[in-house]
Amino acid sequence: MTIEPPAAGEPRRPQGPRDPGDAWVIAPSGEKYWGRFGAAGLLALDPVRGVLLQHRVSWSHFGDTWALPGGARHEGESASDGALRESGEEAGVPAASIAVRFESVLDLNVWTYATLVGDVTVPFEPVISDPESRALAWVPVDEVDHLPLHPGFAASWMLLRPLLPMRPVIVVDVANVMGAVPDGWWRDRAGAAERLLSRLGGLAVEGVPAAALELGGTRWFPPFVAVVEGQAAGVDAAVPGVQIARAPASGDDEIVAQTAALTDPASAIVVTSDRELADRVRALGATVRGAGWLLDLLA
Repeated sequence: MTIEPPAAGEPRRPQGPRDPGDAWVIAPSGEKYWGRFGAAGLLALDPVRGVLLQHRVSWSHFGDTWALPGGARHEGESASDGALRESGEEAGVPAASIAVRFESVLDLNVWTYATLVGDVTVPFEPVISDPESRALAWVPVDEVDHLPLHPGFAASWMLLRPLLPMRPVIVVDVANVMGAVPDGWWRDRAGAAERLLSRLGGLAVEGVPAAALELGGTRWFPPFVAVVEGQAAGVDAAVPGVQIARAPASGDDEIVAQTAALTDPASAIVVTSDRELADRVRALGATVRGAGWLLDLLA
């Protein structure tokens, strides 16, 4: 579906004071890059309609090409926040409709461009509110290459497309990870579990380096499933980005059940140092990482 720009006389996005980030960066080679503090764009992936792309007007930089909605970041703004803000301003993308999956950052030393990849969880219709857009369109993944693409997006698309089917989930054996740290957890298992869950929430927000997951891109934001058992099962906590699974009996059995219940069990990374449990989830296709792997990330 293609959205055309407003007719003459219809309102566009209000033009407020110019942000300090709205400026060109000139590389020593003479090349120009938009965004004093770097730039960011959103690759919104709808499971039915495909990727949301912007057709740029002829007078813009690399005009008459297709690219992602995005633009210059504000000073101190994260790549994720910048991509969501810019796509909201340029294409009416509601941030609440996007489940962030990963980001990929092109770093040219003098300038960076971050692509945020997110799944559309609530369908929406894009709205042109930027004079640099000729049209907005949902383009099936297999048809993106058929369009005249902005050269920067064309280069990143080659790297991003193979990553789109990947949806890692981290399943945590909370009792096993707690037991790897002698912090007095045996005296207060619920308290120790609550502390670990809080730290997992921080990691869910901060993201996991792609290298730790052995995936492409720069940083991933996988959902966490934290399995608690015994005295820790009564922990009273609600942690954004972390699903708490309370084992009614065996924690190992619950971890196997949670892994098997995933749409693709092979997408699971199960964190445990228990060899028997590791063998059981590997039989489902899951990858296993020891408690130390997660503790290093939390550090």
